Amino acid sequence: MNTKPRVSRFRFRRAAGAGAGGEGGAGGEEGGGPAAPPAAADDALPFAATDDGFGPAPFPTAGGPAAVPARFPAAAPTAAGVRPEVRPAAPATPAAEDDGAPTARQLRLARRLALRHGIEASTDLEAVAKLRARGIDPFQRTSLLELVASDGRLAAEATEAPVQLPQTRRSAPLPAIAPAPARPPAPGRAEGILEIQRDIARRRRRRSLLLLARLAVFVFLPTLLAGYYYFAVATPLYATRSEFVIQQAAPQGGPQLGGLFSGTAFATQQDAITVQSYLASRDAMLRLDADHGFKAHFSQPAIDPIQRLDPAATNEDAFRLYQRNVRIGYDPTEGILKMEVIAADPAVSTTFSEALIGYAEEVVDRLTQRMREDQMRGARESYDEAEARLVEAQRRVVELQEEFKMLSSEVEVGLITAQITTLETELTREKLILEEMLANPNPSRARTEPIQRRVASLEREIATLRGRLTEDSDDGASVARVQGELVIAQSDVATRQLMLAQALQQLEAARIEAGRQVRYLSLGVRPVAPDAATYPRAFENTALAFLIFGGIYLMLSMTASILREQVAA
Repeated sequence: MNTKPRVSRFRFRRAAGAGAGGEGGAGGEEGGGPAAPPAAADDALPFAATDDGFGPAPFPTAGGPAAVPARFPAAAPTAAGVRPEVRPAAPATPAAEDDGAPTARQLRLARRLALRHGIEASTDLEAVAKLRARGIDPFQRTSLLELVASDGRLAAEATEAPVQLPQTRRSAPLPAIAPAPARPPAPGRAEGILEIQRDIARRRRRRSLLLLARLAVFVFLPTLLAGYYYFAVATPLYATRSEFVIQQAAPQGGPQLGGLFSGTAFATQQDAITVQSYLASRDAMLRLDADHGFKAHFSQPAIDPIQRLDPAATNEDAFRLYQRNVRIGYDPTEGILKMEVIAADPAVSTTFSEALIGYAEEVVDRLTQRMREDQMRGARESYDEAEARLVEAQRRVVELQEEFKMLSSEVEVGLITAQITTLETELTREKLILEEMLANPNPSRARTEPIQRRVASLEREIATLRGRLTEDSDDGASVARVQGELVIAQSDVATRQLMLAQALQQLEAARIEAGRQVRYLSLGVRPVAPDAATYPRAFENTALAFLIFGGIYLMLSMTASILREQVAA
């Protein structure tokens, strides 16, 4: 059920004088003016049937049927000078409700159209009459382009004209107005619109062709040339892959703080990076060229011009080619060195790979050789010095023994002490005997004098022996001095013996440490000659070239667009 509010409908009727021969009747039809089109269908309004959408604002035509004759002019001039009769319409009937009468919205649009054309009207109906007098049907559905005034003056006048609110009338019947002769459409309007559309189509076609031309020049053509090179011109190259690892000798004895990472990839990481740097250096390239003719191999005429090396090329050019064809990578998590050698012949590629592995082994040996030699040299020199000083100390002891004619000061002191003890014992016995003889009242002088002389001799001998122990004599130095010098010399000998033992221990420890510092290069994957070409990868390289050229074109076009906008701004 349609619940939309309706507004009062009106209809236009012809004037009484506009009959079959009048200008507003058949004459208008003969003049080419179309009859008044039927009104559009009822427009649904979002407010009540008694409301016109403008709230409580009063309008001149909202006073009811009695106000219409006072506001409407007696007659409106037409294009032919005939004043159509304005008569009130008959009351609305069911049949009239179904007739195509204009709605309030159409009347407001007609009022606005009249203002746009510079027509002054006090009511909506007067605006409709004056528009038809000029040959404009305000109720005809037109496109947006047809609503635009063809004359700039009319548009300016419409802009400068004061804007008045449209008038609405709910219940007043619309008087019959004779149709005005229709004004023919402006000449060339359709052709102008068609020309504009054609121009837009031509511009789009031209821009599309320019875009395709730019894509063809900057993207498709370079990609086609790259694909032709990779598929038809490029020389097939063979790659030999190998993997090797640098290992360290296992430490002997229990684990220590310095050997926490021994046996792992971290222990030889520095050596592996050094080997990688050497194999990727100019020294390795020059050595490979001197041993196996690296430059001569890539200067062969069978190689395509892009990859071929000029026979008179410098070492820098050869080194750039060497960097492209000898690829070395290091995996720090596993400690593995991966090497790929590319050449135009599989056998030559294998030869280059084996030669580079040999160079790497020499580098590994040189890395620890100096360290091992330094460690062993220091320990050996310390041992030799301790041994020489021991020999010198022993020679000093011998010289003292020969000089003093004494093998051992302790033995000499013991002998002298024993002699003194014996003489003192004998002296004591002789003194006892002498005292017994002198104890007689009349001792025999013949018997006491020899005993007295013997006692004196024993005392002198004991004094001489004691003098030899502590005093120098014409025969030589005292035993005490000889014993002191011999003790010092013997102590020096003992010290040198201890130092020699420590130097020997250091030498042995250095030898063990040097054994732990040894590095070994172990091959995990040996170089094997391939039986099929590895490069070029034609499809992948062509696709990559397409992406690169497309990206470059996109970046340039975006940059140009941004610069153009900045300049235009």
